Amino acid sequence: MYISPQRMNIVQLTPGAGAMYCGNCLRDNALIARFRKKGHQGLMLPLYLPLTLDEEDLSGDKPIFFGGISVYLEQKFPWMQKMPEWMHSFLRSRKLLKLAAGKAAATRPEQVGDLTLSMLRGEEGNQKRELNELVDYLKTHENPDIICLSNAMLVGMAKELREKLRVPIICMLQGEDDFLDALPEKERILAWEILRERSGHVDRFVAPTRYFAEKMSQRMGLEDHRISIIPNGLNPDGFKKSESSNKITIGYFARMCKEKGLDILVDAYIQFMETEANPDVDLHIGGSCGPSDKKLVGSLMHKLKDAGLDHRVSLFPNLSKEEKQKFFSKISIFSVPARYSEAFGLYLLEAMSSGVPCLQPSVSGFEELVAENEAGWCYGENTATNLATTLSKIMTQKQELEDKGLNGLKALDSKFHIDIVAEKYLNLFSECRALHSSD
Repeated sequence: MYISPQRMNIVQLTPGAGAMYCGNCLRDNALIARFRKKGHQGLMLPLYLPLTLDEEDLSGDKPIFFGGISVYLEQKFPWMQKMPEWMHSFLRSRKLLKLAAGKAAATRPEQVGDLTLSMLRGEEGNQKRELNELVDYLKTHENPDIICLSNAMLVGMAKELREKLRVPIICMLQGEDDFLDALPEKERILAWEILRERSGHVDRFVAPTRYFAEKMSQRMGLEDHRISIIPNGLNPDGFKKSESSNKITIGYFARMCKEKGLDILVDAYIQFMETEANPDVDLHIGGSCGPSDKKLVGSLMHKLKDAGLDHRVSLFPNLSKEEKQKFFSKISIFSVPARYSEAFGLYLLEAMSSGVPCLQPSVSGFEELVAENEAGWCYGENTATNLATTLSKIMTQKQELEDKGLNGLKALDSKFHIDIVAEKYLNLFSECRALHSSD
């Protein structure tokens, strides 16, 4: 149990994802809410674009720093770094950034290699003005005790924040490797070099699984004592246990994209339905669907139509929190066969909170979350055939489906509840403050 020696002022810096829901944004917002509930002062400051959340936005009306429009212009047109203040204020206004966010597609690594390098360079990059504004604001208005960076792509800020504000810097790790590895070769090599160098200005890194801690420790050259493992957490309030039904419904809830393996699941569903004898099984697909995702979703629906299955598949894009909770209460099995090295997968906790067993490939951190907690099955190599074969094996195991779902509920309550996770972070913050003050 966490017992705070004194009240802390915690500042969380989180990149906004525009009009799309973002797992990191949801995680950070939920943690700030819990820090406040436990008697601390917690502030969430958005970067780049406004936040899209399914709960109250705890950034309130605070400024958006490193406004996405300014950051882009300062990179592409270096003379814009000296734009007059009135123009700079206009470009970072919430109204304009919200308008830009509604039109923005997902950021592609191959298009922003130079910008990524510049941001990682921090005070030596083209966005030095933005960094100075953030430091001045925190000094003048917030006086934080701890600053928490939402991901390692922000470590370029750590040196200035640590030196100018004289506080510990914590950095969460969550999926940065896939973004960096997708950069063009020259930028990719240099980005990892800068990241390793800049990581020395961070007091502690936090990974959500052992898998990702080990991976990022190796790639960033981090000593074991500089990285802690704290899982992501979920507030289960409002989630209801899945309703019992004779009909089986497979559920998917994540961004509707190839990276999350939506096409793998659709192919597996088609294979499963073709090999089984009149199965009464539906497929529900939910989650974030932005402008860049619609082409894939359309092509998959055409494929399902050609297979004569489109009438059994329902789409649930961009749901509110209440709608999402209802979605999970209607499904029987959950699967997001992500292609990339998923560091955690907050969607798995949402399934667990509804007593829904999970079916995931044996990659990334999935075995830690699903297999070790006996909250479902891991089916080996991430192929549609393996997924379809496993679906066929477990569909008739009604009691085991129920047991796996209950195991997930127990794991959520004992390991992944947001209150438990928040206490672990607060313990870490206190430890880092004590070490920082003794330096």
